[in-house]
Amino acid sequence: MPRIDKAKAGVVLLDARDPTPPHERAVHRNLAARLAKLLGTQVVDEDDSATAPGKMYYLPTDTLINPEHYRTLGIESEDDFFGGMVSHPYMATKAISHPLPAGATATEGWTDEFAIQAAGALLRGYTVFSLADARMAADLLLIDGPLRLKLVRATAGRGQFVIANHNELDAILSQLDEEEISLWGLVLEENLTDVQTFSVGQVTVAGITASYYGTQQLTRDHDGESVYGGSDLVVVRGDYDQLLQLQLDEEIRLAVTQARLYEQAAYQAFHGFVASRRNYDVARGLDRRGKARSGVLEQSWRIGGASSAEVLALEAFAADPSLQRVRASTHEVFGDVELPEDATLFYQGDDSEVGRISKFARVRAYDHP
Repeated sequence: MPRIDKAKAGVVLLDARDPTPPHERAVHRNLAARLAKLLGTQVVDEDDSATAPGKMYYLPTDTLINPEHYRTLGIESEDDFFGGMVSHPYMATKAISHPLPAGATATEGWTDEFAIQAAGALLRGYTVFSLADARMAADLLLIDGPLRLKLVRATAGRGQFVIANHNELDAILSQLDEEEISLWGLVLEENLTDVQTFSVGQVTVAGITASYYGTQQLTRDHDGESVYGGSDLVVVRGDYDQLLQLQLDEEIRLAVTQARLYEQAAYQAFHGFVASRRNYDVARGLDRRGKARSGVLEQSWRIGGASSAEVLALEAFAADPSLQRVRASTHEVFGDVELPEDATLFYQGDDSEVGRISKFARVRAYDHP
C-alpha cells in the first residue's frame, strides 16, 4: 500500500505553460490524479489551493525557477513536488550540458563548476549566450566536421539543426532572437551519426524511489517530422546502485554511470537545486572518424515523455512491496491506432496543436536477471 502522507492535503497542478496544448493538459491531469492516489490525498484546483487547509503537493508542468518564491508555497524538498527546482533559467535547459568557449560572455548565475564536475559525461560542445559567441564556438567545432545546433527550450527532438559550414550557420542564426539567447542560451555540439538515445532517470514519490534505464523511439508527426515516440524502460525499486546490479550491456552501464555523474555534478554545482523527478537523455553514436562516443545530451527535471511510465511503475511498487523490477513504456502515436489490451490511456483525440494523437503507457513483468 502507498504511504499515506498526512502532511499533504492535496495535489495541485501548477500549469507554467501558456497555453498548454490539450493533449499535454490531459496527460498532466491524469498524472495528478495518480500521484494523489499514491499520496493518499486528492487533487485540488490551483485557484483553491491558497485557501485550502494543510500543505499541498505540487505537480509543475515545467522546471521551477527561483526557489525563494516557491518556498512560499511550501516547496522545499523532493517530498513537496514532482519535478525539479533551480535558481536560474539556464539551469532548467540543456544549456548546462557544455562549458562556455574561452572568452565568451556568461549569463547571470553561470558557473564553470558543473562542466568541470560532469566532464566525463559530456560530448564535445559549447554553450553560448550571444550570437557572436555562437560563431566563435562554431569556428572551433567545424574544424572537426559538422556540428549540431540546439535551441535549448525545444523538446521532443525539435529545434535541432545539423550545420556543415558558416553559411548554413548564419542562415540559422539570422532567425534567432538575441534576447532569448542571452537569457536561456544556445548549444553547439559535435554531431553524431547512427545515434541511439538512452533514457536514464530516477523518481521519488510517497517514500518510494524508482530508478530506470531504457531506450527512446522516434516517430513521424503529421508534418512528417521525426519526433519523440515513446520510451521503453526497465525500472527497479531503489537508487542507481540497484539499477547497476542488473546484468547490463556495456553501453547501457556507461549511460547509467554518465547520467549519475551528471546528476551528482548538478547537486554539487547548482545552489538550491532540488528534484524528485530526474531524467537524462544519453546519446551513443559515431563521430566523423567513426569512433563511438557517448554523453548526456540534456536533463529533464519536470514532467516528461516518460513520466506516465514512471508513475505506473511507482503504482506497481506501491501495490506490491515485494516487487523489485518492472518494465514500463510510453507510446505516442500519430493518427489512428488500436490500443493494446494492457494499455493505460492518457490521451486520445484530435489535438489543436499536433493533430490526432494517442498517448498511452504500459507496465509489464520483468523476466531477466
